[in-house]
Amino acid sequence: MSKIYNFVVIGAGVVGNAVARELSKYTIKGEDKVNVLVLEKGLDVCCGTSARNSGVLHAGFNNKIGSKMAKYCVEGNLGFDKVAKELDIPFKRTGKVVVGFTEEDKEKLIKMKEQGDANGCPGLEIIDKKRIKELCPTIDGEYAMYSPMTGVLNPFEYTIGLAENAHQNGVEYLFDKEVKNIERIDRIYNITTTDGIFKSKWVINCAGLNSDKIAKMLGINDYTIYPCRGEYFILDKRIGDLLNMPAYPVPNPKAGGLGIHLTPSVDGNVLIGPSSEYIDDNDDYAATKKTMDMLIKEGGKIFPHFKREHFIRNFSGIRPKLVSEETGGYADFIIERREETPCFVNLVGIESPGLTSATPIAKEVVRLIKKVEYLSDNESFNPIRKGKIKFSEQPLDVQKKLIEENPDYGEIICRCETITKAEVLSAINNPLGVETVTGIKYRCRSMMGRCQGGYCQTRITELLMQEKDKKREEILYNRINSNMFTGKVRD
Repeated sequence: MSKIYNFVVIGAGVVGNAVARELSKYTIKGEDKVNVLVLEKGLDVCCGTSARNSGVLHAGFNNKIGSKMAKYCVEGNLGFDKVAKELDIPFKRTGKVVVGFTEEDKEKLIKMKEQGDANGCPGLEIIDKKRIKELCPTIDGEYAMYSPMTGVLNPFEYTIGLAENAHQNGVEYLFDKEVKNIERIDRIYNITTTDGIFKSKWVINCAGLNSDKIAKMLGINDYTIYPCRGEYFILDKRIGDLLNMPAYPVPNPKAGGLGIHLTPSVDGNVLIGPSSEYIDDNDDYAATKKTMDMLIKEGGKIFPHFKREHFIRNFSGIRPKLVSEETGGYADFIIERREETPCFVNLVGIESPGLTSATPIAKEVVRLIKKVEYLSDNESFNPIRKGKIKFSEQPLDVQKKLIEENPDYGEIICRCETITKAEVLSAINNPLGVETVTGIKYRCRSMMGRCQGGYCQTRITELLMQEKDKKREEILYNRINSNMFTGKVRD
């Protein structure tokens, strides 16, 4: 007889992993713990929207008063210090300025502050040019709204941290399992994937860009996701010290999104973007010259200090926009349980501020489940996940001790980021069993420096082949058919 899970979560992005972790805090009557399975169509967690964003911990002032987006964003922001400490992930509460140049901009900033105050965002201020320069000397603007609670985080480490902590508390993860069909037979959901059928009493739809498709498999035809691509530039760390907090323009509703902004990453780079362009294919991560030129022009209006020599990479992300049929504008988060689809929790349109809102959303999912399922606390749940040692951030005496204990800390694999062989091997032997090149990249930050893997990528793939006993033709970059090698260049 096939195993029947208590819960199957579809999608291993930040929200899916937060839901899985939250569920592992409970037990069901008569059982030691809940059996939770996460099904992911990619080869790793954090393969889609969760990996391709600005990495900002939003405060909640951009969202409509009374909306789920506003509620969960504010809750997620205020509670993030605790979550970051539990998961041992880097996080900085930098503050943020939204800048304007005209009286019309100033009026918009005042309305934005009023909305933020109503949503419960602490400490918002309208400031003048002098105060802008005191807070962030390199940013230009005549007026700004200052948000002291905004922060920056590493979206890869956060998503991975949630997954690893869920896994250490008993959650199973299966990758390369795209869901093709779902049907409920005798109160059990049969979930057909590209690699087998899985059975569960409950299904939670956290499929992001494909969440509308999952909902339609169960007869919920109310929603359509409109993929919206945003393109970014990443700037070298050499310019990182010039920007100490995110800087945004006054939003232009007609353009969509929050405008072209500048964001310092928690690791020291600066991001320019994103753009906003609706596309037909929710897997089209192209980057275009036209948009890249626009990013440079618009970003330079408020931060005129970067040069083309500072650019080290460009990329794009796709937001799962859900358009409201009633108002014609952007819809709120959908987090629902319907009587006609028993034991199914449906999450659709979880876009920005989804990263900030992930933990409160997970708590809402459990609240909906508790309406019909008796859950009690799992006393063995451990919220603490210990992060990996970052050699370059340790003082010299600690580095010396690490090398004495493990000589692999004395061999540098990634020169740009000073990532050691020990750190790369730890990433290769990760708890979730991920074996892609980007999976290693996300876990130890190799290949993210100035040369973007020009020096270390071949060394990392060689270690991956040795550790996992793989042939060169079996090494994948990030997805199925993304083979790194087809054979030898020469004998």
